[in-house]
Amino acid sequence: MVRVPFRAAADRVRHRLSQLVRPASRSRTAAPKASRATARTGATARTGATAPGGPRGPHPAAPGGPKAPHPAAPGDLAAPARSPWLRALGMLAVVVLGAWLGLLAVGSIRTPVGPMDTNMTLRPSLTGGSKINVAPLGALELDSHIAPLRLDVDVDRLDPERSQALVDQPERFSGLEDEVTRDVAAGTKELAVRSCVAVISGATALGLVVYRRPRRALAAGGLALTLLAASGVSAYATWNPKSVLEPKFSGLLSSAPSLVGDARSIVTEFDIYQQELARLVTNVTKLYDATSSLPVYQPDPGTIRALHVSDIHLNPAAWHIIASLVEQYEIDVIIDSGDTMDHGSAPENGFLDPIRDLGAPYVWVRGNHDSTVTQDYLEKFRNVRVLDDGKAVNVGGLRIAGTGDASFTPDRTAPVGGKAAAQLEGARLASALRDQERAGTPVDIAVAHDPNTARATDGTVPLVLSGHLHRRINEQLKLGTRLKVEGSTGGGGLRAVQNEKPEKVHASVLYLDRSTRRLQAWDEITLGGLGLTTAEVSRHLPEENLKKDSPGPPSPTPSSVSSSPSATRSPGRPTPSP
Repeated sequence: MVRVPFRAAADRVRHRLSQLVRPASRSRTAAPKASRATARTGATARTGATAPGGPRGPHPAAPGGPKAPHPAAPGDLAAPARSPWLRALGMLAVVVLGAWLGLLAVGSIRTPVGPMDTNMTLRPSLTGGSKINVAPLGALELDSHIAPLRLDVDVDRLDPERSQALVDQPERFSGLEDEVTRDVAAGTKELAVRSCVAVISGATALGLVVYRRPRRALAAGGLALTLLAASGVSAYATWNPKSVLEPKFSGLLSSAPSLVGDARSIVTEFDIYQQELARLVTNVTKLYDATSSLPVYQPDPGTIRALHVSDIHLNPAAWHIIASLVEQYEIDVIIDSGDTMDHGSAPENGFLDPIRDLGAPYVWVRGNHDSTVTQDYLEKFRNVRVLDDGKAVNVGGLRIAGTGDASFTPDRTAPVGGKAAAQLEGARLASALRDQERAGTPVDIAVAHDPNTARATDGTVPLVLSGHLHRRINEQLKLGTRLKVEGSTGGGGLRAVQNEKPEKVHASVLYLDRSTRRLQAWDEITLGGLGLTTAEVSRHLPEENLKKDSPGPPSPTPSSVSSSPSATRSPGRPTPSP
């Protein structure tokens, strides 16, 4: 007796689900029967029960005889058929949910890749791409394809026997990349077969539960296979083997330069995704070695490294970050696009003293929070080059020109003249750049704090840098100049603690060819605000470099690099402030 209420409740739930997805075949077959019953009842009413002596007009049906139809109750299966669109959406929902559950249950494989034990998985995704999780370094993300499926590769552990064999026989490293490539190809094929089985099984099983009809369940499985095939075609059609040229690495900042690689070698030495994965596994194998070694970050004599910082706003932690980046990336010149101070007052000048010990020349322009008092103080530093009124200097192998901000608004009030004043200052800077061109000393990089000033230099310089907005912008202007706006290297300054969430710390490393002095690549470095609990390094290349053909990668050279547990990625963009 106790089971009866539960059985009735289960029947009601199944009945409600069937209303959404079950075709109204019963309602279509029940309707003609009801019509025929109505017709017979009406005929009886019209003949008026012709039995002798009987009363005229309709009379109740005799017991056991045909009953008159009654209106369909709400939720009855004999109700009118639902819209075909709703039935189709119901079927699609069952297929997608079943396929997803199937992938979660059995849609992954464990496979050896060289000396590593990995777990390969297909996951539903809105953007596609590939993600390689490598403990303790972090994750490497690649925009390898566009499809509703993402490839996840988790490097779980280093096999002791295989890794010991590599340590005992170092000559095996030379053939490790070919071995890894074969392992990846075999694992990918096995993953494709496993995923097909998982998707079809999941969709079919859920279809059988919902519809309770084998034909409909098989139709759900077939539709799931069709969707998976379409996803595979989309991934194949949009496959981008050069996605490795712009990887996004989140994790240990001190190891990022070694893992991301040199700008010149990235442009000329990488071609396909499998080769990059092979190098990655090689690197991690050496990291797990007793010496924790990684491929050396070889300085390229044809590359100039410039560190772009901006909007420090009196945050003393910025100097430690800049000094670390100068050492890790072997920076040739630091370019500060202004707002180093907060009020521009004389008592703040002592904050600037650590610039003397950063280990690289420092090029600086005045921001709207910097005063002429600040500027005069910095001009006394031997390693600082202050730029104003279009002045140009040669430093770090580059010719750089810049101008101070047209406004001084330490209290964050609206500047007098606003955008028009900034554009006028930009016109003066553009005129100075054209004078340099006519004099035979063209400028490689222009610097201005306000992007409105920087935009006015379009067509007069290959690259112009600015700040002010506390967020990054990379834009190719109409006349060919590339505008790069840096975020806040001070995380918005000490005032950032007033916000609900602290701003992130932003800086960029620019790689320029030493002969042409043109931008080859840049790394965007993002630290997780106060506490610096997260680190992210992403590599970017100009469009013209992405089109270059490149040969295969050479074998890496080991070098000792210290390591620590990786930090997690923390996406987001700080709120702009003037």
